[in-house]
Amino acid sequence: MKSSKYITLGFILVFALASCKKWLDVNTDPDNPNNQSVPVQNKLPWIQNEWKEPAGVTNMRTSCISGVIYAIAATQNTLSTTWQCSSGNSTTPYQAFFVGVSSNITDLYNTAQKQGAYHYMAAADVLHALGYMEMLDVYGEMPYTQAGTGIPSPVPDDGKTIFNGCMDHLNEAIALFSKTQEAGAPSLSAGDIWNNGDVDKWLKLCWGLKARYMLKLSKKADLFNPDSILYCLSKGPQSNADNVVEQNFNNSNTTDFLEGDPVSGNGNYDFAGYGSNQRIAEYYYNLLTNIRGAGVVDPRMPKIIPASMDSVTLDAGTGKVSTYKWLRSIGVNSYNTTDQHPSPLGFPNRLLKGGATSIATVSYAATNTNVTYAIPDGTDRANFIAAQDAAGRPYTTSGNNVTVTYKAGSIYIPSTDYRRSGDTVYVNLRSNSLATTGVAQPSNDVTWYPNLADYNAGVVASTGSFQIRPVSDMEILMYHEMCFIKAEVYMRKGDAANAYAAYKAGIQADLDYMQSKLNQWKGSYDKTSSGIPNPDMGPMDQTAIDTYMTSNAVAQDVGSLTMSDIMLQKYIAMGFNIENWNDMRRFDFSAGDIGNFGVVYPGYGRGPLFTGQAQLTGGSPTDPRYWIRRFALPPTYEIQYNFIHTTALNAHATDPNIWSMPVWWDCATDDQYYGYLKQ
Repeated sequence: MKSSKYITLGFILVFALASCKKWLDVNTDPDNPNNQSVPVQNKLPWIQNEWKEPAGVTNMRTSCISGVIYAIAATQNTLSTTWQCSSGNSTTPYQAFFVGVSSNITDLYNTAQKQGAYHYMAAADVLHALGYMEMLDVYGEMPYTQAGTGIPSPVPDDGKTIFNGCMDHLNEAIALFSKTQEAGAPSLSAGDIWNNGDVDKWLKLCWGLKARYMLKLSKKADLFNPDSILYCLSKGPQSNADNVVEQNFNNSNTTDFLEGDPVSGNGNYDFAGYGSNQRIAEYYYNLLTNIRGAGVVDPRMPKIIPASMDSVTLDAGTGKVSTYKWLRSIGVNSYNTTDQHPSPLGFPNRLLKGGATSIATVSYAATNTNVTYAIPDGTDRANFIAAQDAAGRPYTTSGNNVTVTYKAGSIYIPSTDYRRSGDTVYVNLRSNSLATTGVAQPSNDVTWYPNLADYNAGVVASTGSFQIRPVSDMEILMYHEMCFIKAEVYMRKGDAANAYAAYKAGIQADLDYMQSKLNQWKGSYDKTSSGIPNPDMGPMDQTAIDTYMTSNAVAQDVGSLTMSDIMLQKYIAMGFNIENWNDMRRFDFSAGDIGNFGVVYPGYGRGPLFTGQAQLTGGSPTDPRYWIRRFALPPTYEIQYNFIHTTALNAHATDPNIWSMPVWWDCATDDQYYGYLKQ
């Protein structure tokens, strides 16, 4: 929460404003609107837009945990590699939600209530549930009942209270959306950027969220109700036409007041595709290239895993790229001791050789560029030279030194550390937007170029990734998720036939959604500065889709379907989304101790650079405290300024191993949960 000094200042301002209310009542300045004068149809779209900030940063940081992303930034690297979880991860999701979203939801609801604008009240309820449930997922306990009331030190609530409160808001939203608004109330279509005022889609969103949230209770024998979830699914999205997304654009350089991110862009882009810190993790990469050990490449793979140009030659007359080949990224191994895709320099594990945050960012050689590497180890030097021979790069040797010439047009690593020189194989997830590019590229080119010379030559450093471009949809609730929830629920009920049908439908729904979006991009955003198509922004090959769906990468009959098959395909489809981490917690990651489902996330585990013994104190995978199960509360907002109330509810809120304490829905019983808080 905000510092008490700012809240005190707020009370002073409130008192002052109250004392001159008679002037404010008659002299409202239309050029300086306040929370009372802004129409609800103007409030809602900005709250919807601000929601993608906490959602985007939460998706990015939890994707580091779930094995989708590797991050070189030291703070996020503690979630993706060392698991020595840092409180530096804790503040931004919390701050972005409370400042940009929560602080405005109550105003929207109250203003709409005065006008009989029931659909705006309902939208406020949905945003409340979306935001606070995500905060529960991340932090466990926090101010809820007293949040946003002006109390300087709000008392936090436990996870059960927050969960039930969010469900109550969804139930109210369903009732309000089912009412006819009062005469004169603004139409929902005047202010809704998610569903364009389509009340039926909002109702399906409510029911779909209820199914998502009820699924979180899968460990609770007294609360988990498969049939209730199936009922909610029957009223939720029934096809991709019911998907709820925020469409995003690359048409403005205006940035957000809080984070400085592009206002018109995708929230996932703001945190996973904006800077140069993120790469695809090997865990996600392996699922896209070898799920079920089938050795079949997923047709979604080249749309999700980025590529850069390699082996470039420049036209002598124009200076633009003439010939090239695409270098598809490999995944960074941070989860296992055995690297399935070793460095081209022959290292068995790149991070072991160079360190947890050592993957380097590329640069562009506008002219022939020589880099000299000192390599005292004879084996490393021989492997390094072999890699240059394989790449066709000129080099000379002198003792332990190897000098490599990167020809004009090359994407290379600007470091004399030979261990980093092969890091071009870990292609950046970065894209560019009007608000972030430093090279003034046009709005229809979101490809990443490191600098102006590179842009002018048209040499692509990254093609980007499907979910995290500035023009990607911000996915709020998708039909494919509903299918996979249905598949899981039927599997738990022992109805393998219906589980299999829903599993296949979920895969197909995600493929169809991606193909539709890729067809939108074709001809609009798929050309580079030199006019070469960005292949990752064009549609998938239909033959590859058909081959994949009939291959061993997909279970081909009811009898062979496992819970792991369902959850891993859901993992691929959800991608950069907190729900993957939520699902992994429900199945205890790779412990294999949930029901008779076996290991649901095979290959996921602590990597060779693990140093998080103080944060994750469990001694084995079946110990709940072995895994990352929540974030610590923000050290300033809820620890420094609200310490007494915070620790009164959770005596261990400031303990180093708070990161491994299960949240309420991640516990089988209330006794287990409250035992964690008090013992």
